[in-house]
Amino acid sequence: MVRSDGWMRTGVASLVICVSSGALLWRGTDGFHALTSEAARRLAIAASPRSVPAVELEDQDGRSFTLGRYRGRPLVVDFVYTRCTSVCPLLSESFRRLYVAPESSPRGDDGRLPLLSITFDSLDTPARLREYAAHYRADGHSWRFARVRNARDLAPLLQAFGVVVIGDGRGGFQHNAAMHVVDPGGRLSRVLDLGASPADVARAAAETSR
Repeated sequence: MVRSDGWMRTGVASLVICVSSGALLWRGTDGFHALTSEAARRLAIAASPRSVPAVELEDQDGRSFTLGRYRGRPLVVDFVYTRCTSVCPLLSESFRRLYVAPESSPRGDDGRLPLLSITFDSLDTPARLREYAAHYRADGHSWRFARVRNARDLAPLLQAFGVVVIGDGRGGFQHNAAMHVVDPGGRLSRVLDLGASPADVARAAAETSR
């Protein structure tokens, strides 16, 4: 009997610990939705869109512009570098699918959802970006490739979008990859997986316009 009571007390104590731990995990992860920092970032941005800096960019043809150029319509942004052989090709392929999908051009070519790929590699010249764009058959207008004109503007731009870039020790980079939806007011409003379907991205972009 003593042994049975001991097992019972142990079982009850274990149950209490599990319930308490589960409650703390639920509260700390927004109902188990934010089990990673990346998931938490995406939830936070969706709940409270953030402003992005109007830094000067230079596209694949050497033209200067800022993100302010896209005010009044949603914009989808990703961050890549042309020498990347891992996640960047996957991200660019997702952009290519979005670029040619009917969902990205609901009103014909003039109404196409703008796409912008920004490099964080100082070796990516306009010529390199132009070659990379040609590989994915981007037109350089509806889908544009660009770099920051001033290197000091890169860090605040990456920080605003929540993009982390770390040198891999071999001349390349490790970085998180996603598709970022900037709303018509110029705020980062949604962050989607690189494998999100064109329909999902178009839907998210449309929601930011309401």
